[in-house]
Amino acid sequence: MNELKNKFEGIRIILGSASPRREQLFKSLELPFEVIAKDVDESFPENFRREDISMFVARKKAMTFMKESAGGKTLVITADSIVCVDELILGKPKDAPDAFRIIKLLSGRKHQVFTGVCLMTSKKSASFFCKTDVSFKTFTDDEINYYIENFKPFDKAGAYGIQEWLGLIGVEYIFGSYTNVMGLPVKELYDNLLRF
Repeated sequence: MNELKNKFEGIRIILGSASPRREQLFKSLELPFEVIAKDVDESFPENFRREDISMFVARKKAMTFMKESAGGKTLVITADSIVCVDELILGKPKDAPDAFRIIKLLSGRKHQVFTGVCLMTSKKSASFFCKTDVSFKTFTDDEINYYIENFKPFDKAGAYGIQEWLGLIGVEYIFGSYTNVMGLPVKELYDNLLRF
C-alpha cells in the first residue's frame, strides 16, 4: 500500500512549477496532483547563504498560492534550484553567449546544485533543501556550442540539464541525489511528505 496515497487522500495537491522535469519527477510519487505555474520574482537578499537562497525562493513561490490553499484541503509544493561554482551563483542563462559563459565556468570543475522545496497548506508549512556535488569533464568549445544550439538550455539553472546530452557525455562523478540536479530531490521529498 502506498503510504503517501493514504496520508494525502482527499487532499488537493498542487505542484507550483513550470518545469516539465519537476512534473515528470513528481509523477513518480504516484500521487494525484495538478500543475499550476505562476510568475514569481526570484530575487533574494544578497547576504543569504546558498542553501537559504533556494529555500527562500521556493517559499516565495508557495506564498503566491495563498488563495488556492485557503480551504485547508490543499497542499502546495514548490521548488527552486541554484547552481554554484565556488561561491558564485549561476542562474538561468539570458541567451546563447551567456549559456556558453556559464558552461565554460563549469567545464573541468566541481560544482554544487542546491534545490529548496516548500510544502505549504493554509495551516502549516515546511521547507528543506538538498545539495549535490557534480564534477564535469573539460568541454571543448564545439561541444558547448553543439549543446546550446541543439538543446537550448535557457530555462535551466547552470545552463544544463544533467539528463540531456551535455550531462550524459560530461559528468565524471556525482555525489548526492541525481533527481536533485534535475530539479526535484524525490527521495527527500518523499521523506518530508511522510513527516509533514
